[in-house]
Amino acid sequence: MKMMKNSTQVSDFILAAYFDAGVFKYLFFMIVLCAYVFIVGANGFLIVVICKTRSLHEPMYLFLVSLFVNELFGSSWLFPFLMVQILSDVHTVSASLCFLQVFSLYTYGNAELINLTVMSYDRYLAICYPLQYNTRMTFNKVAFLIAVTWILPVFVIGLTTSLTASLTLCGNIINKVYCNNYSIIQLACCDTTVNNMFEITAASVALCVSGSVILYTYVRILRVCFSGCKQSRKKAFSTCIPHLASLLNFSVGVSFEILGNRFDVSNVPNILQIFLSLHFLTVQPLFNPVMYGLNVSKISIIYY
Repeated sequence: MKMMKNSTQVSDFILAAYFDAGVFKYLFFMIVLCAYVFIVGANGFLIVVICKTRSLHEPMYLFLVSLFVNELFGSSWLFPFLMVQILSDVHTVSASLCFLQVFSLYTYGNAELINLTVMSYDRYLAICYPLQYNTRMTFNKVAFLIAVTWILPVFVIGLTTSLTASLTLCGNIINKVYCNNYSIIQLACCDTTVNNMFEITAASVALCVSGSVILYTYVRILRVCFSGCKQSRKKAFSTCIPHLASLLNFSVGVSFEILGNRFDVSNVPNILQIFLSLHFLTVQPLFNPVMYGLNVSKISIIYY
């Protein structure tokens, strides 16, 4: 496969971050396979448990189902792809599959952020307005919030991917182990102002809105917790700690991805670059079912 030097239609991309691991590629393959099996098993198990257990048919657990479905969605567009590439001698991907992967993984990331934001709002209502919770968090509102969690990212990322796919490219080498929107934009030999402005605006709005909602809800939650009795404080913290841990893990992973895209990381060892770029796509689906399965009392009781 030759690097494309002229402005032409790109039929496939070269993923240049892969390296010759020799026999160790089979070890990497088994690690990725085991991680994917655990993700599917753990998230799938929790989805089934919540759906089949009548006592868990509450807003908080319905939002958890949405979160676990998103983990399955995102990991299914990454882990099988990684396994194929690890065993392959030529690390190429067709342009159509590459753009589909960009759409899927960015949709996963945005849906994850909105899901965590919605869950913080749900905890805010449950802790700050316990007597009015059922009237404020109705089934229709739950259905609406879950719909927004999925429909909004699909629309925004669909537009982002379409803008990127319309660019004229003068290269086809992506220095990642998976398809990345920013890396593809960098290959363009035409004006990318519209793409950059749209991506920056969409990301800024998402982060500002979600950050504001999460900050406001947790300030209110903390005020209620520290003004209440010890028992109510303990109950509030028990439901908020898994959410905060998930939010922190996701934020760290996204930060690694943004820094890796926007700054020169050529001095960072290649294997570390790969791990940091995969953090929010791989650790989050592993982390969430463990945190919620073990720390949310109604689920942990069923576990044991």
